[in-house]
Amino acid sequence: MQNTNLTSRTRLSLISLSLALGLALSAPVQAEVETFAIDTAHSFANWELRHIVARTSGTFHDIKGTVVLDLSNLAQSSVNAVISVYSLNSSHLRRDVHTLTDEFLDARNYPEMKFVSTSVTPLTPDKGTIKGQLSLHGETKPVTMDYQILGIGPDPWGGMRAGFKATTRINRSDFGITKYTPTGPVGNEVDITLLIEGIKQGPDGKPWNAKAAAEEKAKVISYPMPTQTAPVPVVVPVPAPVAVPTPAPAPAPAPVKKESAEDQLKKKLKGLFN
Repeated sequence: MQNTNLTSRTRLSLISLSLALGLALSAPVQAEVETFAIDTAHSFANWELRHIVARTSGTFHDIKGTVVLDLSNLAQSSVNAVISVYSLNSSHLRRDVHTLTDEFLDARNYPEMKFVSTSVTPLTPDKGTIKGQLSLHGETKPVTMDYQILGIGPDPWGGMRAGFKATTRINRSDFGITKYTPTGPVGNEVDITLLIEGIKQGPDGKPWNAKAAAEEKAKVISYPMPTQTAPVPVVVPVPAPVAVPTPAPAPAPAPVKKESAEDQLKKKLKGLFN
């Protein structure tokens, strides 16, 4: 009889354990979604295309937008970026001006290009493809990019940053930029490489900071203590003190004018500045 009761208790324990494990496994995992604002100072949209028989390259350095990274499910990530066409730089001023005219980018009528992702397909933990809509020169076309997550880590100022790289190839004629196509000295195919550095944002939409986050987490909610009626103090009159005149402060010495770097340079080059 004792062995029968022991067996019953054992069965009940196993059933309870199975139910607990089932509930734990079926519980939803908290998503690790992070938003990174694109750092304009450290992000670039580089391009390259044929010029006669060689290659010409340049960049657009004014990029704004966000990368929403879902660390638990990369397929739920997204990108939204805006690039200023006027930030074009090919290291040749006359070429830049010509490229911005209506023969090519027509920057006066189309000062920005935009990319909005529509889907992300991860192939490995740090690589995959991303599809989206690219708006350029008044046209919006679907494009597919190969992306790579370069890394995520703290910066020297207490924040957190992420690095991304994406590459694709487009035909500029698909966006109405047809000068010198299908044949001519300037190629139709344009290779694009995006180098993006993002700054992690906090729940308030401002750059996240490790120190501030730790201080916020350490805050303790305090409740007011019940007030008690304090005894009325006995006020003893005190004679007013005799006013003693305060001597006037001595005048501060005149500040010595610091010699500027320009003045020092002029001394070194005395005789050249007349």
